[in-house]
Amino acid sequence: MSETATENFYDVVVIGGGAAGVGVSVALKHAGIENFVVLERNSVGASFVAWPAETRFITPSFASNSIGMLDLNSIAIGVSPAFSLEVEHPTGAEYASHLRGVSQFFELPVREQTDVVRVTKVGEDFRVDTSNETLRAKHVIWAAGEFQYPRLHGFSGSEFCRHTATVTSYQDLPGDDFIIIGGYESGVDAAYHLAYCEKQVRLFDKGCPWKDESSDPSIALSTYSLERMREEWFDQQVELFAHTPVSSVLQIEGGYEVKTLDGRSFRASTQPLLAGGFEGSHKLVADLFERREDGFPVLNAHDESTIVPGMFLCGPAVRHDSHVFCFIYKYRQRFAVVAKAIATSLGLPAEELENYRKWGMYLDDLSCCGEECSTC
Repeated sequence: MSETATENFYDVVVIGGGAAGVGVSVALKHAGIENFVVLERNSVGASFVAWPAETRFITPSFASNSIGMLDLNSIAIGVSPAFSLEVEHPTGAEYASHLRGVSQFFELPVREQTDVVRVTKVGEDFRVDTSNETLRAKHVIWAAGEFQYPRLHGFSGSEFCRHTATVTSYQDLPGDDFIIIGGYESGVDAAYHLAYCEKQVRLFDKGCPWKDESSDPSIALSTYSLERMREEWFDQQVELFAHTPVSSVLQIEGGYEVKTLDGRSFRASTQPLLAGGFEGSHKLVADLFERREDGFPVLNAHDESTIVPGMFLCGPAVRHDSHVFCFIYKYRQRFAVVAKAIATSLGLPAEELENYRKWGMYLDDLSCCGEECSTC
């Protein structure tokens, strides 16, 4: 092997420099893995910077304490957004700065402005092609996130809508009458900020997440969102349409027409906002995983591909049976599982990862058991 080839060979390549990529990279260091690199298409935390200016984390941040409780929005042991930022519900930009601070503190080997165009298994190793070079690795962790891949389809005319992920600031949106399609977290968040600006809002959802009796925020709205919906001005400015799926959107003279499956039509002069969630970056490497019936990748107990050994998934797209490891405080519990599996394959003891067990970020397979888990 040539000197250049040796320099470009890693035990692990982590793809993505967001919360998942930074968090699992810290776990790799704790596992004693040194020969790895983190490839980030933009800059660390870029997806969070792209959030609408008014959007806040729905989970509260609180500094770690003597009884071992970890900040809900922390992605590494011993760090806390609440402590470093001194805020309870960080903005996207604030959280991105926290991720950059964590990356610098742990001296993570991040390469920014590096666009990965292809991941291929060649023999026992992986070939990772970027826009300007080719890397080789024993293991690859796909942690490229969700926010940059909004779900833009689902009904006729959805292309006439504007996805909430493309909104820079709700305060700056022109118009006084808005229709929002999708009533989960991003839809309620958009309605809240528009109503605060004294805009009239009609919010449509195929279900009724604000009335769901589940305590699991993977299914029902967070407490933070429900609390904001109780504001008097929210009730005055926002009209909720539960169990009202949208069938189509048309662009008409003077604005837009939204039709629902029950045959009703609604008009607005402003472009409808689509809060339909995200496709997820895992679809970019779909050929390296088996697919579940719901479209998510099939994983073994260590979040590894069942058909391409050495390929791991990290982030909110992780699924095991009916367990949804969404949001920071759920999928972070898988960081140590992935790091330990890779360390074991490299013959490393990974003794420092035992600290993760003490902090509730378990090493046992599937120790986070979904909505019945008090840790979540």
